[in-house]
Amino acid sequence: MANGLRRLHAFLTALSVGAASVRAYGFPDCVNGPLKNNTVCDVTKDPITRATALISLWTDAELTNNTVNASPGVSRLGLPAYNWWSEGLHGVAQSPGVTFAPSGDFSYATSFPQPILMGAAFDDPLIQAIASIVSTEGRAFNNAGRAGLDYWTPNINPFKDPRWGRGQETPGEDPFHLSQYVYNLILGLQGGLDPKPFFKVVADCKHFAAYDMDNWEGNVRYGFNAIVSQQDLSEFYLPPFQTCVRDAKVASVMCSYNAVNGIPSCANKFLLQDVLRDYWGFADDRWVTSDCDAVQNIFSPHNYTTDPAQAAADALLAGTDIDCGTFSSTYLPEALQRGLVNTTDLKRAAIRQYASLVRLGYFDPAEAQPYRQLGWSDVNTPQAQQLAHTAAVEGIVLLKNDGVLPLSTRVKKLALIGPWANATQLLQGNYFGIAPYLVSPLQGAQDAGFDVEYVQGTGVTTRNDTSGFASAVAAAKRADAIIFAGGLDETVEREEIDRLNVTWPGNQLELVAELERVGKPLIVAQFGGGQLDDTALKHSQAVNAILWGGYPGQSGGTALFDILTGKAAPAGRLPITQYPAIYADQVPMTDMTLRPSKTNPGRTYKWYTGTPVYEFGFGLHYTTFGFAWAAPGAAADASAGASSWSPAGTFSISELIARGQRGAAFLDLASLDTFAVRVTNTGKTASDYVALLFVSGSFGPAPHPNKQLVSYTRVHGLAPRKSAIAQLPVTLGAIARADETGAKWVYPGTYTIALDTDAALKHTFTLTGKATKIADWPADNSS
Repeated sequence: MANGLRRLHAFLTALSVGAASVRAYGFPDCVNGPLKNNTVCDVTKDPITRATALISLWTDAELTNNTVNASPGVSRLGLPAYNWWSEGLHGVAQSPGVTFAPSGDFSYATSFPQPILMGAAFDDPLIQAIASIVSTEGRAFNNAGRAGLDYWTPNINPFKDPRWGRGQETPGEDPFHLSQYVYNLILGLQGGLDPKPFFKVVADCKHFAAYDMDNWEGNVRYGFNAIVSQQDLSEFYLPPFQTCVRDAKVASVMCSYNAVNGIPSCANKFLLQDVLRDYWGFADDRWVTSDCDAVQNIFSPHNYTTDPAQAAADALLAGTDIDCGTFSSTYLPEALQRGLVNTTDLKRAAIRQYASLVRLGYFDPAEAQPYRQLGWSDVNTPQAQQLAHTAAVEGIVLLKNDGVLPLSTRVKKLALIGPWANATQLLQGNYFGIAPYLVSPLQGAQDAGFDVEYVQGTGVTTRNDTSGFASAVAAAKRADAIIFAGGLDETVEREEIDRLNVTWPGNQLELVAELERVGKPLIVAQFGGGQLDDTALKHSQAVNAILWGGYPGQSGGTALFDILTGKAAPAGRLPITQYPAIYADQVPMTDMTLRPSKTNPGRTYKWYTGTPVYEFGFGLHYTTFGFAWAAPGAAADASAGASSWSPAGTFSISELIARGQRGAAFLDLASLDTFAVRVTNTGKTASDYVALLFVSGSFGPAPHPNKQLVSYTRVHGLAPRKSAIAQLPVTLGAIARADETGAKWVYPGTYTIALDTDAALKHTFTLTGKATKIADWPADNSS
């Protein structure tokens, strides 16, 4: 059976509900069970000592049997079976480790927007709060025996290519943004920064590494070899993982399907040992899982080994501790018999797994653990519901508006048209659970008090059938305003499905063109994870407004109409570039390079040499803002005369380094400066404002990026004629450049920082002194 079908089968199995399918999670009995006198039950000892005592009792057969995600445990020791694979990308999700009840308690969990829309909020405290809700609900499900304690989330591969079907699972394309996002997410999921005594849940940063293609033009992820320079690994593909592992102290990592520079990721000692454990400090109370069947893929289709046992051995020896699948438990006994691995190798992987469970309180008394007290009353609370709604509102991006929005109170009757107009489950995207409710755009419109005439008109991928056009146009003629809700769906973008283009699928734009001719106010609400070429809509005077709403989750319809009516003001920013259609013909998905070349127009906003339809970070508002640099610690309501303040014009590299060596855990985290901006709402509508700070200049090795994001924050609820101070800290790592070996340097030269995509506020400063290396990069001697 193909890998993808096997993975799908596992998910379908997880969808079944009812008493017969509940895979209840038990806990070892440390009071009366066989392990009561083993050190694993001694709460005064450290996790590795406790896990080592447990694993010392296992036989070789028990060691090999427990190398897979569906771990059978060791019944003679009273050690229950345990499934390491639960999902929680944007809420507790259907997966082999999670079972929803058919009704009543634990029949649903809060469903937040997909990460691509949460990323558009550029609101890190929001992300941490959402992650805290997800982990609370995950713990509650575990206490009911309906989920594990290990959640294979988040996906932090940068969304480099707009055709990638799984881009919806990521926060966007910028590695700095992803790094800040994942830091806050991991703290929320795990219950703090490497918390003691217990993790709340264990998170899993995936997919390590350089994975951003599933199935494109016959190139399939299971056997794809990503050729990536050390420079690109260091500055683009791996920074989110460095933050996740080194700084946020995530407790697990997933190796990816693809090979990197000729070696499958799950057999890649450079990635799993040299970078992950030796360079970033991934400790032995943390573990690595393969993506599902990726260990098998080492043998086929990568053809990296000549026999299956060698593939299983290579994965274990490289540092893959868990095989999501059954390949390792099948072939490691042979590998052990042949001397390809030894008992110590098997014990090392098992100790890592069970040391992690020790840190989750798996062997400790329930009464001593607050997390073990969580229950159904902690799921889908009013706070969780409000947070799901807030996340959708904050993420929605206004791309075009000629003044038609917010809708006039004179608009009473709406024509709601398009394949997303009555979307329900589609609001969740992929990796979703059962939601407590799903508010469609249609319900959102009705709840907002509109008289709504709904006509689907066409499907997302419908091409040759225009039979629904006439009824859609007729409804439009009877309405005061027209809302077309369309875009992408899971039939054209998801795991195992990449797009071949970035144009609107089917005949959706043909229907929009018909609606344009009606002559009524027309708003296009574009949904989906990847962007579409909106050139025609952008330049059409008959299209009055465009919004992008991603996959907005359980309150998506409510959030959409809160924006459309002005109950809430839009302030989301595109977390990805919207490219023109020609981009898909200019560079293949298999090209992993970032910098422009004769065969590549450049990847992401940092390197793209063309003109985007809408650029990374773009987003309109219902109000206007004024900006001025502010002195450190300045009051938000300071007089206008304070606008003469200017940040420092010169920084000494040697002084910055010396200061960083005294106060920062790592030099890339050392401060350059904090740039304070006074943001004043000069319009008539209260609104949030996302402050994005970019840097540009000709410092460091050529070619030079167009610009790069170095800091951001979100100002909340700024009332008309009021001001707030946006604090924008910039680290040395944010302005550093990677050389060809992957080492990071701070270079002397002239730097220009600019606020927002339109450079509404600029400042130029100089770094003086000698170029200084602030971070080494391990040498890859494996290939």
